[in-house]
Amino acid sequence: MEFAIDAAMRERIEEAREVGQREIRPAGLEADRNAAPIPVGDPFFDRCLERGEGRTRWAGPNAPKSKPRKSNVILSLLLAEELAYWDRGVINATPGPGLPEQSVIGMGTDEQKERFLGPFLEPDKPRWACFGMTEPGAGSDAAAIRTLARRDGDHWILNGAKCFIGAASRSDWLLIQATVDPSKGRAAQRAFLVEQGTPGLGGFKIEKKMGLKAYESTSFTLEDVRLPASNLLGGEERYERKAGFKAAMQTFNAGRPVIAANAVGIARAALDESIRFARETDLLGRDRVRDRIEAIARKVRKARLICLRAGWLADQQRANIIEASMSKAMAAQVAQEAASMGLELLGLVGGRGDHLIEKLYRDAKAMDIVEGTGQIQRMIIARQLVGLPR
Repeated sequence: MEFAIDAAMRERIEEAREVGQREIRPAGLEADRNAAPIPVGDPFFDRCLERGEGRTRWAGPNAPKSKPRKSNVILSLLLAEELAYWDRGVINATPGPGLPEQSVIGMGTDEQKERFLGPFLEPDKPRWACFGMTEPGAGSDAAAIRTLARRDGDHWILNGAKCFIGAASRSDWLLIQATVDPSKGRAAQRAFLVEQGTPGLGGFKIEKKMGLKAYESTSFTLEDVRLPASNLLGGEERYERKAGFKAAMQTFNAGRPVIAANAVGIARAALDESIRFARETDLLGRDRVRDRIEAIARKVRKARLICLRAGWLADQQRANIIEASMSKAMAAQVAQEAASMGLELLGLVGGRGDHLIEKLYRDAKAMDIVEGTGQIQRMIIARQLVGLPR
């Protein structure tokens, strides 16, 4: 395995560090104090566009047909770690096509790519898109969704409810996972592109969260949402051999090492703040404190290495489902341990609610929940390694 980074990659990471210190952490602290997501019109998002953020990786309709560029997942993971070190909620709030982008690039028709990703090529304003999978009765078990899709001539009609969907109320469009028959499980799932403002899409409610307050997590309903058949991702021919569920899993499998990298960044931040506090309060003279700090530092390195291993396999275009799940399960746990240790070191100071470690403690918990809980990751690992029954 080769995890070395060249000068250009190092420069990208240094730039992320500078932006993180100057822009991201202050924005995250402010959002946490306000207990509300960064509002759509905030100048922070305009500065994101000025830096070239919020754009799609799709090359555009007139791009020459050439060999796909070699992926650099390692760099993506290192950047995800560095940015989350400063504030994971803020990087989730930044504009862009978000989670559904990869599914649209990989499965969408040419017309769908141009229609839905085209505005993200050179965005005239901050724009968002989102992926609507989670429901009140279907979280970790993504195959249990109940949002119903019914064919009606040349249209589809959607009915259901979604919850904890990032950026839903501000998105230009939403990729909605639905089923044509709940009794048929994965094979009956379809993914639909739903534009904001479509009649029947509404009831948006931004949830109040324990942590990661800089971005919105939204619940909403779909009531007789009528869509043209052209809004079915990839067209009907794509939905043989469980392609609808495959689209959802493609999104999650690509995202899990990124979530793991985010968790490593949070763990690093908690560790650094713990060391800083221990040094300022003369706690480093205690053997037990030094021992706990050393143990967390070891675990952070271990989590980073399994995360990079998952990224390296992806760059080599090799299967990485075990490593992706291992990285997600391990890194999320380490982030919680690091933040918990820091909170214990703070003692009464941690109870005031105004210290960065206290915020990190609240932020870290979500990393074990989003995009597949730690328990689900361990089930996936067991199925792959020892043939655990489904």
